[in-house]
Amino acid sequence: MSMLKVSPAPLRCPCDGRHFTRVFTYTAPPVGEVRFNFSAGGGYHREVWRCEICHHFVSVHQMDMSGLYRQDYVSSTYGDADGLRRTFERLTALPPDKSDNLGRVKRILEFAAGHLPGPAQEKRAPTVLDVGSGLCVFLHRLKEAGWEGTALDNDPRLVQHAGEVVGVKAVLGDFMELADLGQFDLVTFNKVLEHVADPVTMLAKSARHLRPGGLVYVEVPDGEAAAQEGPEREEFFIEHHHIFSPASLTLLAGRAGLGVEFLERLREPSTKYTLRAFLRPARDRGSDFTRRTEL
Repeated sequence: MSMLKVSPAPLRCPCDGRHFTRVFTYTAPPVGEVRFNFSAGGGYHREVWRCEICHHFVSVHQMDMSGLYRQDYVSSTYGDADGLRRTFERLTALPPDKSDNLGRVKRILEFAAGHLPGPAQEKRAPTVLDVGSGLCVFLHRLKEAGWEGTALDNDPRLVQHAGEVVGVKAVLGDFMELADLGQFDLVTFNKVLEHVADPVTMLAKSARHLRPGGLVYVEVPDGEAAAQEGPEREEFFIEHHHIFSPASLTLLAGRAGLGVEFLERLREPSTKYTLRAFLRPARDRGSDFTRRTEL
């Protein structure tokens, strides 16, 4: 029997965490998982559990991930500044049928055109805050489309890369600790919320940084789809505390005070199973907004 315990309510769900069952057990890193400093030694043991009500997945283990995104993640994944630039250049050069990012940007531009009227009415460029901006491939494309982007990351190498290579405003810090970021038409979490233990609190804070009528864009791994292919899928790698379902993503939004305007599931060119959604604060949701789910 497992000695690990699932958090009683990772999304503060009504079932209070009582309906989780273990679906995967790992005694070594799965093929393709990055060997981080905290997980590279012996004694690797990790489990993935699923809620049988909303089909949300959580990764459970006793390894210390506390310093992962301040140093270890970039060093283990990209190496140094040259590695960052090389990866950025490789990703920005991908053709449309191979690029996750081009599809993401296309969807955002299409949705914003019909649901984000503020910039056009005020005759200004739309603004976006990308939380956990990483390599900034996303903001690079939005910049090309005329948006004013702000990159936020807590690794100084990524912030330097965003400012010097991508040419966008870059802020160093922890999103949960920064109060003076300003307000934006769009706040984005591209494959970010699965990396934090408490995504509800992080998502709730995004509403403070929205202009009136603004939107939140979220991408998270689709655990329901990935689980059909088994435990080796990258959606279940160790850096993901949470792996979502359409139901649990909707639940997450509601607990954070946001409503789902649009939600879809897809398999990206990279083969990632992904859920993406546009959210709006409950205070701003009126009967004139189109709410649509494509699953």
